[in-house]
Amino acid sequence: MSAPTEPRTPLLAAPITPSPPPRPALGWRLRFGALSLVWGFSFLLIKVGTDGYAPFQVTFGRLFFGTLVLAAAMAWKRERLPRGLRTWGHLAVGALLLNALPFSLFAYSELTIPSTLAGICNATSPLWGMALSMVALSEDRPTRRRVAGLGIGFLGVLTVLGAWQGFHGLDAAGTTMALLASLSYPIGWIYVRRTLAGSSHSNLSLTGAQLLLATAQLAVVTPLFTTTPTHFTLVPLIAVIALGTLGTGFAFLVQYGLVSEVGPTTAQMVTYFIPVIATAAGVAILGEPLTWSTPVGAAIVLTGAALTQPRRTRP
Repeated sequence: MSAPTEPRTPLLAAPITPSPPPRPALGWRLRFGALSLVWGFSFLLIKVGTDGYAPFQVTFGRLFFGTLVLAAAMAWKRERLPRGLRTWGHLAVGALLLNALPFSLFAYSELTIPSTLAGICNATSPLWGMALSMVALSEDRPTRRRVAGLGIGFLGVLTVLGAWQGFHGLDAAGTTMALLASLSYPIGWIYVRRTLAGSSHSNLSLTGAQLLLATAQLAVVTPLFTTTPTHFTLVPLIAVIALGTLGTGFAFLVQYGLVSEVGPTTAQMVTYFIPVIATAAGVAILGEPLTWSTPVGAAIVLTGAALTQPRRTRP
């Protein structure tokens, strides 16, 4: 659910600039708003889904329905899955780091923490990404502004978690899983950038294969740790279907369109709306508690994340 960033794009299947598509009939600002809403509400959908199903089952359903959406898009555009064992091997690692692992960690984390906190933890991905890229990507050099943003961002994390009061009332395991999920995105992106950059396959083809592999991974893992449901609870089932079709399949398609049309610098701004929407949805719909440190800390996190972004001119 992290938004595309430059040069850190956690959810892209590969950092490959697609060929400019025909201009869509729906303006990019409306699609930007739709993507912000879908990804912001995803944390609420995860919480509702885990009310009726095990976290691995929620993740498997999310990946399954998301894969169906991308498969339909590939069929419509007559795209083929990529070829080559090397490509599929790298995509399998990308599927684990960018989809199967973080999606599962977020689902497990929301068993014990509010969806609002999970959404704010997700906003730390650009911070992790900048810290990792300074080590792993030689071309991504730090500046004083970006280092300051990194420090400010993690100060915001401590504010959200209530560090001054000894993290009182905080579920350490759930929060750690949410932060690890956010860390998994930039690790996966760096791996994909190093292994699949320059691929001749389209982003749609690569992402379709990546989600297919992530679905296969969860199809193996889920039966080992869960039991087959004896009945299907309707509302959580609807939440899982919406999470997969909208929060994964539809969101990826919209994301690529935005990156192609307005560039990654503008498209990545969706990152700063996701925790706001996740918090509003969690408080208004689920009745989750909200203390002053949550919005204040979130604002600090987002300020730091904004400072870590490299300055780019719009294409």
